[in-house]
Amino acid sequence: MSGIAQVFQIPELKKRLLFTISMLAVYRFGVFVSTPGVNVDAIRRMFEENANTIFGLINLFSGGALEQFSIFTLGISPYITVSIIIQLLSPSIPYLENLKKEGESGRRIITRYTRRGTILLAIFQSYMIARALESKGLATPGFQFELITVITLTAGTAFIMWLGEQITERGLGNGTSIIIFAGIAARMPSVFGSTVELARTGELSPFAVLFILLFSLFTIYAIIFVERSHRKIPVQYPRRMVGNRSTVAQTQYMPLKLNMSGVIPPIFASAIMMLPATIVTVVPSLSMSQFGQLFTPGAWGYEVAYVALIVLFSYFYTAVVFNPVDVADNLKKNGGFIPLVRPGAETADYLYTVLNRLTLWGSIYIAAVCVVPQIVYLEMGASQFAYVFGGTAVLIVVGVTLDTASQIESMLVARNYEAFMSRSSKVKSGVGSASYTRNRLARR
Repeated sequence: MSGIAQVFQIPELKKRLLFTISMLAVYRFGVFVSTPGVNVDAIRRMFEENANTIFGLINLFSGGALEQFSIFTLGISPYITVSIIIQLLSPSIPYLENLKKEGESGRRIITRYTRRGTILLAIFQSYMIARALESKGLATPGFQFELITVITLTAGTAFIMWLGEQITERGLGNGTSIIIFAGIAARMPSVFGSTVELARTGELSPFAVLFILLFSLFTIYAIIFVERSHRKIPVQYPRRMVGNRSTVAQTQYMPLKLNMSGVIPPIFASAIMMLPATIVTVVPSLSMSQFGQLFTPGAWGYEVAYVALIVLFSYFYTAVVFNPVDVADNLKKNGGFIPLVRPGAETADYLYTVLNRLTLWGSIYIAAVCVVPQIVYLEMGASQFAYVFGGTAVLIVVGVTLDTASQIESMLVARNYEAFMSRSSKVKSGVGSASYTRNRLARR
């Protein structure tokens, strides 16, 4: 709470916080602007009938935009999907790999490709959605409706993509994660109230509601505990000469988080798992088939594929954010070494081994958090609670909150350090001027 109070005392942090809140307010306002030519009441009734299917998960990540069929129906998912594709293709395409090594200029080119791919994917998805609505009788069929839907939904996705980039550059936290966080958090109060209403009407027993609440609190505690966990690898720096002075040998620690990939694996896995659900929705003959039932949330096929994707993306994204070879080279250049491990290649192999073990347990933790609570809530009969307070949603909300809090904390530390250094320089200058004045008086 003291950190929150300090945020409003620092103009830069206050400006960033207010900018983030204003951008999220614009996003939430757009969720309730419906696309022209669509029977919104009929779509809402369809969601009430299919609340326990993949539609509930898609509607969750869109912040309720799919239920309203608003201009933000596609949400940020096309941008995430294209980002996944580019990151997967980068190691196998030398041109993309070279762009990643060029620094800021290469990153801008990759961002440009990601934006163009997002627009193309949004055009395809919006067209398929328009055709699906026409086939189900939820909209007036015709080329005009299809064109309006494609333009509206694609423009909405482009606008959300722009909002996310603006939040990343001028606000707090990662813009894409913040938008997903806002969509999930906005639905939590209403779903919590509806769950309490089920207990009041007798559809759920009070003990079941109490167990659900306690289990959700335990899940949040477990997520915070693991996200704060890390392994300390000792790094020793020998005594050396810096100019005319000799530095003392010291031991520092390299912290490696248990979950280095953060909330990226469940977000990427959810985006991929929406693809078969979209196919089932567009092709009516598959909706009631064995394929459609297999990839329904809660089915064993869906959960197995979801867990496999989480493990895959955990290893992939960890390799992206942490390169043991580069770390070993930097340690060798600075004279640091890990005790009982030779600098260079052996240090990189040691870090690879430690990282693989951490990633294994981290991926198991993410998979358990994303799957077990949802299964428990579905078995208890709280289907809406399972989607909004399930493991995936809670992991994203808690993870984004911790990351944003860490960014704010680092900004506060940097601000206090700058203030301390400025005061120290003023004190030194004051002491110097005072001694200079005393010397002049003595000479006189």
